[in-house]
Amino acid sequence: MNIFVSNINYATKEYELHDLFAEFGDVSSAKIVTDRETGRSRGFGFVEMGDEEGKQAIEALNQKEFNGKTLNVSEAKPREEKPRRSFDNNRGGGYGNNRGNGGGYGGGNNRGGNGGGNRW
Repeated sequence: MNIFVSNINYATKEYELHDLFAEFGDVSSAKIVTDRETGRSRGFGFVEMGDEEGKQAIEALNQKEFNGKTLNVSEAKPREEKPRRSFDNNRGGGYGNNRGNGGGYGGGNNRGGNGGGNRW
């Protein structure tokens, strides 16, 4: 069973999350999601464990205080497939002229870009 845990204290470490759920059975994995750029916790994560043990853990830990925050614990829902972003419909921006006016910025989703501005 995959369990979603939110409202995790930003200072909480993965091993602490693992140990919290291990009280209810064997934990396959415990992962706290981090920001790609900063590496800091995003305040939520996932725990994998057996179905019966997972149900017990959800019931016992949902709305319980842990490291100073009240956890929200539920069965993880399958991830929604989002349409892939397409960049091939973008249009370029305006062109500069020979008097020093710069070109514009490209617009997205079939919307033309902004015209260039003066550089003087």
